[in-house]
Amino acid sequence: MGGLLRFFWLIAAVALAGCATPSRQTATTQPQRQIYVIAANPLAAEAGMSVLRRGGSAVDAAIAVEAMLSLVEPQSSGLGGGGFMTYYDAARGRVTVYDGRETAPAGATTDMFLDDNGQPLPFRTAVLSGRATGVPSVVRMLDMAHRAHGRLRWNSLFSDAERTARDGFIVSPRLARMIASSAPQAGTPDSRAYFAEGDGTLLDLGDRLRNPAYADFLRRLATEGPNALYRGPTAARILARVREGALPGAMTQADLDAYRPIEREPLCRPFRVYVICVPPPPSSGVGLLQVIAMLERTDIAARGPSDPQGWFLFAEASRLMYADRDQYVGDPAFAQVPVDGLLDPAYVASRAALIGAQAGSPPLAGTPPGSATAARDMTREPAGTTHFIVGDAQGNVVSMTATVESIFGSGRMVDGMFLNNQMTDFSFSARDAAGRPAANAVAPGKRPRSSMTPAIILDAQGRFVGAIGSPGGNAILAYVAKALVGMIDWGLPVQQAIDLPNLIARGGAFQGEVDRFPPGVVEALRARGVEVRSGQGEDSGLHGVMWRNGRLDGGADRRREGVVLIEPAR
Repeated sequence: MGGLLRFFWLIAAVALAGCATPSRQTATTQPQRQIYVIAANPLAAEAGMSVLRRGGSAVDAAIAVEAMLSLVEPQSSGLGGGGFMTYYDAARGRVTVYDGRETAPAGATTDMFLDDNGQPLPFRTAVLSGRATGVPSVVRMLDMAHRAHGRLRWNSLFSDAERTARDGFIVSPRLARMIASSAPQAGTPDSRAYFAEGDGTLLDLGDRLRNPAYADFLRRLATEGPNALYRGPTAARILARVREGALPGAMTQADLDAYRPIEREPLCRPFRVYVICVPPPPSSGVGLLQVIAMLERTDIAARGPSDPQGWFLFAEASRLMYADRDQYVGDPAFAQVPVDGLLDPAYVASRAALIGAQAGSPPLAGTPPGSATAARDMTREPAGTTHFIVGDAQGNVVSMTATVESIFGSGRMVDGMFLNNQMTDFSFSARDAAGRPAANAVAPGKRPRSSMTPAIILDAQGRFVGAIGSPGGNAILAYVAKALVGMIDWGLPVQQAIDLPNLIARGGAFQGEVDRFPPGVVEALRARGVEVRSGQGEDSGLHGVMWRNGRLDGGADRRREGVVLIEPAR
């Protein structure tokens, strides 16, 4: 869509929120208390800011943001999905992870995504089936975080999203593109019924979309709490919807009743003068820490965005990281994940030493200390995810990545929400041809491996310095690592680090934004054996913030529709 149409959409979106465009705080010479939201849609960011202006906490605002994103960015996340929250408690100087990853129903089996011949189902078939949906989890996770860190009442956090659902909102350029896309979920009966006019014409940019069913659900969620989703009529409709079709799901009321989010200790490791904290498995945060640890053993910091060698080092370190991640990471309650071994300094050094002058064959996984025999798992992870950051007046910060997995999840809707297809994040095959078990195989009650890696950056004294994260499926690790290299190694402002071209090197594929690299870089990479091709990397959604010299520096990925809202705290 043209820039003029996008401009008018932004103006209409903020006007519909019922207030003037919030001020954007400029640089200051001294630190001051500030509130901020960086999110993938202006309506969602404004919903969070509204809560913060009322004295709400970062977690309070995060709930409002996610409730609105479920409405205005349904292709990416929603209350029918899951997520990870990395939370910084300013008073205690402590980082906590809230694991809101979906779980497999108790009736799930290792062969549920295999056909009658024992072969993996086509992804399209699996993703549209009732079996694709894991037990929805983000609502219970947000409730857990709110009980620990909320300041405002739960029932006061959904009014903006409820009003917007009832009154309608203007379809954004990206949502319009997804509605008209060839994604199989965009063509399901539920999607077509929701996104079409009475005459069957699909909604387009600038049209108004109303969702009264979601408004009614939010009203019940506000008054009843999480039980509005996990019990009663909404729960019954979820169970009925996933059981429909040729490949019905096995979810039961017992699965909904049994779901519990997990409060976890973060995984934190040094990078240069900072400490990076990420969620532990089943998140792939260990992969992010491993790749930046490998890069710290190279001279990438002396390079820059225009130096092909810097991008070559990034690509080769990424391939080594993905080889290890794909083989070893899964739900630690079901698989032996050698986290300490993957980050062991001697092991990291041995992996970094494999980076030569030329890119060779796809690297194999190494043998980190504490590892067990496992199969390589190249699980497909579409990019239907979102990331946002919230900071409150007390200095508490939420870095949260949420998802329905693929675009519009499974394409099935209940009460105005898309249901996730998170079960397809599992390996479809439980073992490889040699009989080795996949760490990410399906099992009852298991959480699928995730690439979601919402990060918090601390200084050496444990004080908050920044936050970063992105959607993007398996490319999330490359997106976030690129931004960290730009922000920390190359000293770029956050926005410029986000704007750097994306390069995803995994196995034998080097995919990225060919046209965004500085002149000569792509050709020089080709000479080193790195043939960058288009096909992945064009749809990152990085959001980041970092304190530098008393100034809060924020950035939102221009590849999507994110905004940075910063105001002085009152």
